[in-house]
Amino acid sequence: MAKGILGDASLHFDELNKLRILDPEVAQQTIELKEECKAFVDKIAEFQKIVGSLIGLVDQLAKAAENEKMKAIGARNLLKSIAKQREAQQQQLQALITEKKMQLERYRVEYETLCKIEADQNEFIDQFIFQK
Repeated sequence: MAKGILGDASLHFDELNKLRILDPEVAQQTIELKEECKAFVDKIAEFQKIVGSLIGLVDQLAKAAENEKMKAIGARNLLKSIAKQREAQQQQLQALITEKKMQLERYRVEYETLCKIEADQNEFIDQFIFQK
């Protein structure tokens, strides 16, 4: 009966017969919940630590990938500029070849003209010698 009256007043005795406000079962469940919460918080902290290190690693990889991307872009631009330089050089050489061909043609015509003049002069000399 004393337990009933105390129970109505929300007073309870624990296993050591100490007077408590909470029911011993509720107190035990509260302690278990507190321990589970602490374990959960510890696991969350560990998870955050792992995620933080993962994010750091991913950031490093992203920076490395960005550096490699910039190197690749630089190499591609260099190749483009080299190709343009070669094209310009090829055009210059083509113009030089054309110029040399024109010069060769001029020299050929000049040579033919000089050969004709030489033949005319030789003929003139021959005629002069035979006339004497």
